[in-house]
Amino acid sequence: MRLLKGLPMPKAKLAIDPELIHELATLIDETGLTEIEIEQDGQRVRVARQAALTNVATAVPVAALSPGTPAAAVVPAVADLSEHPGVVKSPMVGTAYWAPEPGAKPFVEVGSQIKGGDTLLIIEAMKTMNQIPAPRAGTVTRILVEDGQPVEYGEPLMIIE
Repeated sequence: MRLLKGLPMPKAKLAIDPELIHELATLIDETGLTEIEIEQDGQRVRVARQAALTNVATAVPVAALSPGTPAAAVVPAVADLSEHPGVVKSPMVGTAYWAPEPGAKPFVEVGSQIKGGDTLLIIEAMKTMNQIPAPRAGTVTRILVEDGQPVEYGEPLMIIE
């Protein structure tokens, strides 16, 4: 093959295995990881998810989406939840649970009146159940995580006003 001066070299095509990517994505979901990267034969594959974006998106209350309101108009308000003065953030990485055991009544619900020190939820980390206490008294106005959802350090869990 003869290359002409000034023309770029043809790029080598990467052989990407879709099954490998699917397996890595499944592994991320099963383990609660946010990203995974492997390297084989000089090729590197990285699969990542944006957990914070997913968690924030689930925080949009249904009532906020009225028929005449475009969804994009709600997103800026949701993005500021981590700066809300009543936000309760996760003190650790783990899995959040609303109740002490499956099928039991949740510790709190939206509208619950709480006192400082009341248990809001449990975060399981390394097979240890950690009760997350309310930092202040007030009313739970939003719960920002799903029951059984993996959470990261500093992630907003709920809003107390």
